[in-house]
Amino acid sequence: MDFELVSSYKPTGDQPEAIEALAQGVREGVPYQTLLGVTGSGKTFTVANVIERVRRPALILSHNKTLAAQLYSEFKSFFPHNAVEYFVSYYDYYQPEAYLPTTDTYIEKDMAINEEIDKLRLRATASLLSGRRDVIVVSSVSCLYGMADPRAFEEQVVYLEKGMRIARDKMLRLFVDALYVNNKVEFSSGSFRVNGDTVDIFPAIESYDGLAYRIEFWGDEIERIASFNPVDGHEYDEQDTLNIYPTNLFVTTQERIRTAIGQIHVDLGEQVRFLQDIGKPLEAKRLEERVTYDLEMIQELGHCAGIENYSRYLDGRQPGERPFCLLDYFPKDFLLVIDESHVTVPQIRAMYGGDRSRKQTLVEYGFRLPAALDNRPQTFEEFESLTPSAIYVSATPADYELMKSEGVVVEQLIRPTGLLDPIIEVRPSLNQIDDLMEEIAQRATADERVLVTTLTKRMAEELTDYLKRMEVRCNYIHSDVDTLERVKIMDDLRKGLFDVLIGVNLLREGLDLPEVSLVAVLDADKEGFLRSHRSLTQTAGRAARNINGKVIFYADKITESMQQTIDETNRRREKQLAYNERHGITPKQIVKNTVSVLGGGRLQTATETYAYVEPEPSLVADPVVQYMTRPQLEKAIAQARKQMTEAAKKLDFLEAAQYRDEMLKLQDMLDQKTEAK
Repeated sequence: MDFELVSSYKPTGDQPEAIEALAQGVREGVPYQTLLGVTGSGKTFTVANVIERVRRPALILSHNKTLAAQLYSEFKSFFPHNAVEYFVSYYDYYQPEAYLPTTDTYIEKDMAINEEIDKLRLRATASLLSGRRDVIVVSSVSCLYGMADPRAFEEQVVYLEKGMRIARDKMLRLFVDALYVNNKVEFSSGSFRVNGDTVDIFPAIESYDGLAYRIEFWGDEIERIASFNPVDGHEYDEQDTLNIYPTNLFVTTQERIRTAIGQIHVDLGEQVRFLQDIGKPLEAKRLEERVTYDLEMIQELGHCAGIENYSRYLDGRQPGERPFCLLDYFPKDFLLVIDESHVTVPQIRAMYGGDRSRKQTLVEYGFRLPAALDNRPQTFEEFESLTPSAIYVSATPADYELMKSEGVVVEQLIRPTGLLDPIIEVRPSLNQIDDLMEEIAQRATADERVLVTTLTKRMAEELTDYLKRMEVRCNYIHSDVDTLERVKIMDDLRKGLFDVLIGVNLLREGLDLPEVSLVAVLDADKEGFLRSHRSLTQTAGRAARNINGKVIFYADKITESMQQTIDETNRRREKQLAYNERHGITPKQIVKNTVSVLGGGRLQTATETYAYVEPEPSLVADPVVQYMTRPQLEKAIAQARKQMTEAAKKLDFLEAAQYRDEMLKLQDMLDQKTEAK
């Protein structure tokens, strides 16, 4: 099937030019392209149009499970007739195995797997192996971690069709090889049951739609295949073909398991001798006992705790050879789209090093064989070699993206709402506080908010104390402020409980506050990380959501970074102004919904849009949520609260606010289920 984009919106602003440029680049074989799109310009809609035009399977990569869920929801609505899949980490909780030599502390692996997400991951691989070309997979960076060899996975797929000649018992053996369980007592996902010449199977993937299948035999011939409801037995319809996919992404053959066990024995003997030779008899004994026990478990049960550490043997890979991953399931000409590339790319780059460091310690101290090092995410170089065609999407592309696309950037700077980038003024630092107080008074009168950035935490605190003595309603925020208190501060600012928020780098990015009409940058001419071109541009962007947005740089000289920021902002303003005048657009103020973390009221005002604008990210968009029971929702609420706290600890307040809203929306869903009962 071809991609069919379904939307009531049409490309507008500079979206048509961006779509055409990106699509042409893909068709001409340009390996790397960068889409510089400001917030609110409809970048997702642009990417959807590009995918429809180039007609290639696509992988949308996000650095964040929250944003991945939102992107999945958007692409699912754009392509309702195509295979849009979701592939993120299936761990609700994950504590990796580790050893701390300084305190002689061994930490055992602990995890909780979300079965619904596991089914979605299976469905994504099934869509890719089905041969379809109209597949879009929205994924987090977990797609770069090890998986089964796609050839081994495909070998375990059971293909059935009406009229096919196959012995019933032979088919049952194929089901067992695909890791299905014969279970008459509890007919659940991943199981089958036999009643004479009738076999019922509850597939691991199709079960997400709540369907099981009945296969009826006449002798050694499949006479009938029908779908039915596994709860009440009601049949839906008959079909001519049925594909049964394995219940697990990590599958292999019995022959390969036997070969792997022999090789593990050989490597174990070599590593034990090596540890003894270098004077580590304790580590040698520990390794021998652990691996011997694992081998006994694999021989008896076909599985053991931490079996992924033996994946190199089970896959038949050579030492140092990269593991398979989701990218291996895509056809060679697939299209990669990296969302928020300035954050996602560094995350991909860092994955291998962190994993390697932890496992190297486990190997050195006799907890794992050296083969455990080959159970790893892809290195950055391997990732690049697997992605022949990539589009980086970001409002502030980093140097890497610009270098890979050879400085050629496709720009999308027009906002459908007509809002302009803020005006930037440079004022002398002499008497800057008095000047700032006058500006604050004007904003407070108009019920607007002010952000002030300083260079140090102490300056933020002292400025807050001074302004409070001057009867200015203000607060400060930095890394020493309690986690939940930071989120409360954001709420209070939006609700107008105070007018000025003072901070350091926490105000640079991650804040979407339409009420903020002024951003003041103190000591803007002090060159460094916090006053670089990219940092100043991101800081100035905090005022881009307000129709009266303005930025003041207090400085005694104009540095190169300041000038770059001013020039870039003026260029964007001119482009938006020209577009507004040409189309008779009057800029509209954005007032977004907000929900207090403490259960306060909502502010509900929204602008009407005539073009597509990305909705606010929300984990409630996750396709798993609608299937959750009350206990699962309660667990999800607790998890969202924990993630909100962790995000705030990392100083990522955009993510913390998203988890906060998610927690409250999940609570609403739980309340509705309670009322329904």
